[in-house]
Amino acid sequence: MINTITYNNVHNLFKLNGFHLNRNDLCRVAYSFIKEGEEFEKAVGDFILDWFDAKSYLEMTTSGTTGTPKLIRIEKQAMVNSAIATGDFFGLKPGDKALHCLPTKYIAGKMMFVRSFILGLDIDFVAPSAHPLQDNDSKYDFVAMVPLQAQNSLSELENVKTVIIGGARMNDVLEKGLSKLKTKVYETYGMTETITHIAAKQIGEEAFSVLPNIKIAIDDRNCLIIDAPEISKGSIVTNDLVALIGESQFLFLGRMDNIINSGGIKLIPEKIEAKLSHKIHTRFFVTGIQDTDLGEKLALIIEGEEQVLEDTIFEDLDKYEKPKEIFYVAKFTETENGKIKRKEIVEGI
Repeated sequence: MINTITYNNVHNLFKLNGFHLNRNDLCRVAYSFIKEGEEFEKAVGDFILDWFDAKSYLEMTTSGTTGTPKLIRIEKQAMVNSAIATGDFFGLKPGDKALHCLPTKYIAGKMMFVRSFILGLDIDFVAPSAHPLQDNDSKYDFVAMVPLQAQNSLSELENVKTVIIGGARMNDVLEKGLSKLKTKVYETYGMTETITHIAAKQIGEEAFSVLPNIKIAIDDRNCLIIDAPEISKGSIVTNDLVALIGESQFLFLGRMDNIINSGGIKLIPEKIEAKLSHKIHTRFFVTGIQDTDLGEKLALIIEGEEQVLEDTIFEDLDKYEKPKEIFYVAKFTETENGKIKRKEIVEGI
């Protein structure tokens, strides 16, 4: 199936905001968006024209969460293959209704359109906002969001059959809220280089399961290696520490980039944050800051005003996992898709 559908195809059941549109129609709409639309519509217009031009690839910028954003080239056919894998994994069918509420500038926003063109989805698209379902009582089969959008849409998500959440990790409070819904909610794993997600796990599950045609392994650092021949010509070596469970599942442990070496003890921030997630109810993260004696010392960075923290908050932490210092930052800086810019925040302390 994958090899018979190309990026030139527009499924005959595809709809955009209620209208059946073919390739020529889409290009006309794109020109209109660019000339007369709002900023988010201009981004959609640019993407549509890029998608249907003569080139076999798109150029896009990585999010820059862990380093300097970089320009990379992604084959359109690989994006089609990714869309088909998503459709298979989540059981999407032609005519299913979807909502697009992500910035089209990034891969997740682009892929919502690709899935719609290729799978024949009936898609509504709205301006990216923190409250994408506000004043919208439509029922949807499939929606992709970042955690902040999901947090602000808990009461409206009853009208959504399946929602996928990516871009940033969910906190414990959000997971508990989502677990009460009848909606099927999945956390996704992926990056620009993997053309959005290559794995997902339903709320309440610990392990990510890979999508069709994805193989996984680990390197000598215990970091994930992704073999996705329909998406990337070569293996993708990540900086994500994982534990493999069989051939198709893995536990995400943390990022190699974030590891703290404190007096020779290696600490994984994400592991510590998980232990604190149900005890600190504002956004926070732990990181290493320079220290004369230890090289790096563990610091807890909390968003918002200074507060009194009871000692019991840290009772589940091992000896070396307890923060040596606590800082408060009025407002965390973040990427457009909601990832906290840890390095930039620490540099500002």
